[in-house]
Amino acid sequence: MEQGEIKKIIEAMLFISDKPLAPADLKRVFGEDENDAVKSALADLKDEYAPGKKGVYLEEVAGGIQMFTESGLAPWIKKLFVKKTVKLSGPSLETLAVIAYKQPVTKAEIEVIRGVNVDGVLKSLLERDLIKITGRKDVPGRPLLYGTTSVFLDRFGLKSLRELPHPRDFKESDILVDDRRDILPINDDTGMAEQDNEAPSEKVPEEFTALTEDESARMSAGSREDCEEDASLEGAEEREARE
Repeated sequence: MEQGEIKKIIEAMLFISDKPLAPADLKRVFGEDENDAVKSALADLKDEYAPGKKGVYLEEVAGGIQMFTESGLAPWIKKLFVKKTVKLSGPSLETLAVIAYKQPVTKAEIEVIRGVNVDGVLKSLLERDLIKITGRKDVPGRPLLYGTTSVFLDRFGLKSLRELPHPRDFKESDILVDDRRDILPINDDTGMAEQDNEAPSEKVPEEFTALTEDESARMSAGSREDCEEDASLEGAEEREARE
């Protein structure tokens, strides 16, 4: 296939795709034989659609490449699409931040940091595909572990978790927990602090049983029931302990 034809095909796919175009997508379309030609076409397109040159530009995000509109054109584009924006609530954003920085993390660990029950928030984040069940922790009860998804990276314009802002970059006034305006500690073991001033780690602890992609998908699909069941069991255990 000619280089110009490959470039046009990739350009059309970028235009029509509503998610980042991953290397695996290009490999599935063109096969291994056109690998060099695809890389060359992508390089040409990145230069042609560099930020500031046109009304749209290409950017690497969430492990792929996607076409975006220039931010300065937003006022005119908004007039074309009249759509109610669904925003995340404060508790959802707080829980999502804890998961992003602490993953893989259990519901109980999230609740220790936030100080409130997070059953409903976890359901909402799972339904929006911002988080997923990544496995079970190898401790008594084998609680579910949660982590972020590629949709999370896409929504927040990140290539990987390492692009998350470091907690030390935040002011305390930026990290408000609830209506009482309590401050979420970021420099101790109960907050979102990280060690050695490194970017968020993508390593998993030894006490972690990983799931295959299919297993994770199946568990996330039934996540609402899992959350309710875990909440009921934990509630029963707490009542039994008090008695």
